Amino acid sequence: MNKSLATNFLALICTLLGYVFANHIVYTVGLFALSGAITNWLAVHMLFEKVPFLYGSGVIPARFEEFKVAIKQLMMEQFFTKENIDRFLSNSAGAASTLDLTPVIEKVDLTPAFNSLVTVIENSSFGPMLAMVGGSEAIQPMKEPFIEKMKISIQEISQSEEFNTILRDELEQPDIIANMQEKVSDIIEKRLNELTPQLVKEIVQTMIKKHLGWLVVWGGIFGGIIGLIAALTNNF
Repeated sequence: MNKSLATNFLALICTLLGYVFANHIVYTVGLFALSGAITNWLAVHMLFEKVPFLYGSGVIPARFEEFKVAIKQLMMEQFFTKENIDRFLSNSAGAASTLDLTPVIEKVDLTPAFNSLVTVIENSSFGPMLAMVGGSEAIQPMKEPFIEKMKISIQEISQSEEFNTILRDELEQPDIIANMQEKVSDIIEKRLNELTPQLVKEIVQTMIKKHLGWLVVWGGIFGGIIGLIAALTNNF
């Protein structure tokens, strides 16, 4: 059950029972609890919706540009700092030796590499000799063995310590980190530019409205306590 609705309903029932049975204490507790719950419910509602004649209502969709800027600053200053990117790249490079690139290499089409090799041979001093034995068609049967050997060689290179050392050194270059940070900033900004006031409102509602419902509950509880104190002290 919706916490806000339940709190307001119970406070209203308490108020009506106190009024019907002329019980001053129950009536005052219910009335104060109802006022506290409704006030907090209205405050929560005003965060997301514009209420006529109430200045400051609908603050989240109205300030969505500032909201987007704040999100970008949070992401860049807390998550994608140069230090964090450097740490991530260093860890990634350090773990490269345990990274199996075989599935990726197997999916790579090395046909262009073979075609380039054929072109080099044709343009070299061996070109006339190749033409005498049928030209490039004569070495087409070598295509599959060449590609298979190339994939094995690439796999061995990617798993070598020398390759990992070079990769680590390159990833730790300052310009690499700065370039990556700039690209991340551009991605975040482009995504945020797609946001609309309505979408911003829905995002914030999804994150916090569930928990803001407790404001209504505690508003009703504290209102009821104040009402009880007021009813008891009124008898003196």
